[in-house]
Amino acid sequence: MKGRIFVVILLVAGAAVAGRWANRSATPKAAAGQDETRQTFRLEPGARVEVSRINGSVEVTTSETDTAEVRVIRTADSAEDLEYGKVVVEGSESYLSVNGSQGGARGFWRWLQGGGRVRQQVTLLLPRRVEFAASRVNGQVRAGEVEGSVEVSHVNGRVEVAQAAGRFEVSHVNGGVKLAVSRPGEQGLDVEHVNGNVEVRLKELVNADIDVERQNGGLSLNVPNVTLQERYNRSNARVRLGSGGSPFQISHVNGNVRFESDASGATTATNAVVVAAPAADGELPPPPPLTALPPAPPAP
Repeated sequence: MKGRIFVVILLVAGAAVAGRWANRSATPKAAAGQDETRQTFRLEPGARVEVSRINGSVEVTTSETDTAEVRVIRTADSAEDLEYGKVVVEGSESYLSVNGSQGGARGFWRWLQGGGRVRQQVTLLLPRRVEFAASRVNGQVRAGEVEGSVEVSHVNGRVEVAQAAGRFEVSHVNGGVKLAVSRPGEQGLDVEHVNGNVEVRLKELVNADIDVERQNGGLSLNVPNVTLQERYNRSNARVRLGSGGSPFQISHVNGNVRFESDASGATTATNAVVVAAPAADGELPPPPPLTALPPAPPAP
């Protein structure tokens, strides 16, 4: 009896999935739903901006302004589906939040029927003098020059930040990471759990101590002020820039790590390059690949 019930469930699920693919191919693009919202907020210097739970890309540009502009475009298979996958925007002079917190789809059965998934695209124009944080983004994150701290985590896509002058934290990224650093300060930079290549571009000469741990890939340096290099083994290394100081922590990277510099006129050591082959089998297993981040759960 139980076996028959199981077979019936499989047949129903199979028919539903087949119907989903049939509906997807038969539904014209003209029937898809789309909406767009725009909001403007005034932000004071040092305000914090947070973006989270977005099922799509996040694009941030910055300029010399005190006004933040938020643009959200949502697309779905039908206008009816746009009742779900909302993006809530809340702001004050010191804080701005863009949060896809009201569910990313109508539900599992609606998905099987061929619809229900809502994609969200967030575009921000921000003042440069802010702190920026993004988390749980199912798409790429690209940000312009920020004069405050930057925190990015749990991203299923590429991460690029044109420049940050404060604390840099990037973690749990399923894609490449490209960062430009200016005046890192005492808190430095922390990059961990990245399934892709990492490039750090230094906008000026910095005094820093770089620690690379549990990395499965090559390490290269093309900066003018390397004063110390120590390669402990294939997966761990230590490098000093200038007199040392700001901590740069890079760990659990399944890809190559490269440092580049835009600085000129260095009077310390000449350019140095360290290249290490990927870890051999059995020496140190690479970090497990990150699984695709699901969008926000369906609304009840």
